Amino acid sequence: KIFKLLILIAFITVEIKAQTKGPSYAKGNFIDDYNIKYTINDTLWVQHPNIKYHIVKWNVEGQYLVAKNGSGHKADENKYTRIDFMTFKGMAPWHWGFCLTSYKALTDKEAEQTAAADRKNPRKGCNGYPFSRMKAVSEQ
Repeated sequence: KIFKLLILIAFITVEIKAQTKGPSYAKGNFIDDYNIKYTINDTLWVQHPNIKYHIVKWNVEGQYLVAKNGSGHKADENKYTRIDFMTFKGMAPWHWGFCLTSYKALTDKEAEQTAAADRKNPRKGCNGYPFSRMKAVSEQ
């Protein structure tokens, strides 16, 4: 029984780690096609100069993350955001993009349950607007 319990704990640990790490292409320093700068890692999404999203969960398979709004969100601080993301082909230097699908949910569950952005139509699939396209930059 102890062996089975250890296996279960190991599996749960792997599952938790899988949900706390984002895809490598979405981590680093970026600039979007609106000339806004970002720094993104496994736990924090910063829209420079001072808007912060504290990442609660990455769902790489579902291509979204859920974050708690931090400083810089005047009316929506401490609310929750769902950010959907996708990769692009043939749009270099824009290799991926994102959509703020929900940005003022009262709970992380509410944000996560928001309907996904329409990745089949990245030009209008973000609540009627295009996904913000991202390209890597060397530093902020």
